[in-house]
Amino acid sequence: MALAIIFMLVTLLALVSIFRQLRKKQMLGFVFALLAVVVFGWFSVMTFIDVFNGGGAPGPI
Repeated sequence: MALAIIFMLVTLLALVSIFRQLRKKQMLGFVFALLAVVVFGWFSVMTFIDVFNGGGAPGPI
């Protein structure tokens, strides 16, 4: 669960960076920030889904 929260924080910081790079008109920074939002956003959503479906932890023996 902590991993999903960390991924979500990185996604939020990358969203802030997208708007900052657009304001400065730096397209390379914008592209990297956009890729970070897509990748870390996907990881955070899928990690939350995995945690709530009971995956990722060993079951009782």
